Amino acid sequence: MTILIVAASLLVGLSLGVMGGGGSILTVPILIYLAGQGTKEAIATSLLVVGVTSLAALIPHARAHRVRWRAGLLFGGFSMAGAYAGGRLAEHVPGPVLLIGFALMMLVTAAAMLRGPRRGDEPVRPSLPLPHIALEGLVVGAVTGLVGSGGGFLIVPALALLGGLPMAAAVGTSLLVIAMNSFAGLAGHLSGVTVDWRLAVTVTAAAVVGSLAGARLAGRVPQATLRNAFGWFVVAMGGCVLARQLPIGTAWACAALAAVLAVAVTVRVRRA
Repeated sequence: MTILIVAASLLVGLSLGVMGGGGSILTVPILIYLAGQGTKEAIATSLLVVGVTSLAALIPHARAHRVRWRAGLLFGGFSMAGAYAGGRLAEHVPGPVLLIGFALMMLVTAAAMLRGPRRGDEPVRPSLPLPHIALEGLVVGAVTGLVGSGGGFLIVPALALLGGLPMAAAVGTSLLVIAMNSFAGLAGHLSGVTVDWRLAVTVTAAAVVGSLAGARLAGRVPQATLRNAFGWFVVAMGGCVLARQLPIGTAWACAALAAVLAVAVTVRVRRA
């Protein structure tokens, strides 16, 4: 089981390095379903893993000039306030409710990423204006702290679709915000949750290795491909997390979801 957890953790880092998100989308299910942790313990541990891994992945992105520091620091500052509040609120929300909310938010965000900007309404701003940064940062931060997500699956679309950043820059900048959000959310959780530090260090070490490899690949992936890959990835993971909360067979639900996604991707590629 330990080998399986390490292998899955490598995918966590790879996802963060390549797509600037998806770390917590994988980490929470890994800690719950493979490591046997409770929902709230998994959420707190996920924040630690994703925060450290994001910092590691940020370095190669910064060297490649794919990080917009002003937008990232401002967005992250507002997000940290929301993340801490969300982490404190999570103490009073049942675990299954947190996971259902987590999955639904993932699916909504994936739909926005796959749709993309319509022709004629692509954002052209070089950076997010301050009011947008404040509002979106607080909302993303609250979700981060509440459901144990670093927020990448919300931050990347916000920076790319609303902020006008190229997808590669949105990915790199999101890692800065994810790290800030994750540590703030963790602080909110620590008052009511105990972290298994041995497990956390194991998962984090593997994820960091994966993130460094992923960051090297990110600059070589076309923008449209990166956007579609991110969107479909979030759809798949959100559907599986949601399926685990339903009374019907989990394995059958996930298998059916995977089949539907495979058909949809095939049709999309043939039409392109």
